[in-house]
Amino acid sequence: MTDLDLCYVSAAEALDKFRKRKLSPVELMKALISRYEHDGADINCFGGRYFDGALEQARNAQAAYAKPTGNPRPLEGIPLAVKDAQRVKGKVTTHGSLIFKDSADSKSDPSIERLQNAGAIVFARTTTPEFCLSGITHSRIWGVTRNPWNRDFTPGGSSGGSGAALAAGMTTLATGTDIGGSIRIPASACGVVGFKPPHGRNPDGPPANFDRFNHNGPMTRAVADAALMQSITAGAHLLDHDSLPEPPELPVKARSIKGLKVAYSIDFGYVEVDPDVRRNTLAAIAVFKALGAKVAEVNPSWTSATDADAIHWYNCMNFGRQTIWHSKDNAHLMTDYARKFAEAALKHTQMDDVHKPWARAHEMYQSLGPILAATDVFICPTNNLPAVPAEHDPWSEDFTVNGKKADPEFGWVMTHPFNMLHNCPVLAVPSGHASNGVPTGIQIVARPYGDAAVFRAGLAYEKELGGWYTSAAKRPIIA
Repeated sequence: MTDLDLCYVSAAEALDKFRKRKLSPVELMKALISRYEHDGADINCFGGRYFDGALEQARNAQAAYAKPTGNPRPLEGIPLAVKDAQRVKGKVTTHGSLIFKDSADSKSDPSIERLQNAGAIVFARTTTPEFCLSGITHSRIWGVTRNPWNRDFTPGGSSGGSGAALAAGMTTLATGTDIGGSIRIPASACGVVGFKPPHGRNPDGPPANFDRFNHNGPMTRAVADAALMQSITAGAHLLDHDSLPEPPELPVKARSIKGLKVAYSIDFGYVEVDPDVRRNTLAAIAVFKALGAKVAEVNPSWTSATDADAIHWYNCMNFGRQTIWHSKDNAHLMTDYARKFAEAALKHTQMDDVHKPWARAHEMYQSLGPILAATDVFICPTNNLPAVPAEHDPWSEDFTVNGKKADPEFGWVMTHPFNMLHNCPVLAVPSGHASNGVPTGIQIVARPYGDAAVFRAGLAYEKELGGWYTSAAKRPIIA
């Protein structure tokens, strides 16, 4: 196995090799660090880096595997890159902003703490747009993060650094957060796996844990790795009263999905979908048919007024109001898009705007709910455009999809409805590549709290395709 192969090894395979002493945590960590030091500046997916400390932890993990009576933890020695919006004890969390460049945390967020306690080694922080505001990843503090498959394009956001690091072979596991698609957008644009669990399934720190649209979850290159991470992070936490008890058992091996009932929609009835995305989504649906699933096209009958408007209202009245608070004293440190967000949020002062997203979410579920009740999973594209340019302006007035004017922030993604329908689990997996080389993806959605269903479908689909990143031909070329 070459060093490059090590960089793309799955966590499950690495753990197996660790136990059999065919690979050491130190070897794996050194391979990833070398990969980053050689190619990392071009992709620009890491902010904070803790390589020396990580190597020391890897040596401790190696010793744990070497002991005849040792009892290695579930993720002992596995490298983990954490999004620079999630707290890590003793490390700086910048949230992609110069405002917080010196802000160290006294404790880790609950999900990160659980991954660390399971033996994962946090060796880097992945880039994010300022305050996680956008589906692109560029900021004044970290610069522009680029897609490993085509560096003219964004890796997505706001967990763009995590998606890029996985695709580039610069980490084994990564984390993300998702309020409007921030795990799934980069999972699609980078050709990796991302899971948005039901709200509360994974505990979180304040104030994100109070945000019903917010979710934190795993980002990986393999579905089984996502299930492994999810099984560790899920469950009630004493410091998060919104966290859910008794998480479901998730499958980690593919089995037959013959007879599985699959509903799908290419465009929700109104979305402009790029031809490459449409082609690849239909090809993915054909895989499910070939596996014996019962497939039917459906139309949830949504409109642009029932989702994009609602997510903008929500952001301006809740999550996005942080831009107003920070701009009072630190506008000179903020990115242009963050300052523009503050201006937009200031215009939303009517208290009834707080309730509009909830009313729209209820309206949307009246049509999707019966579809989910009658099927096992619902499938649709993740992004309706493979990706936008790396330096895309989320406030551009000239943005189009298929030649038609579109919302520059949400007009190229199909993720946000499932943040409004926050208890539906969603697994994002690759569906192919567009003509420009950028990956495309699908979302596998289940009824509320039906986490196991999306993993069952995803595992079978992945196995039929032979996995992703399993050979040199399936990886981006990074000179």
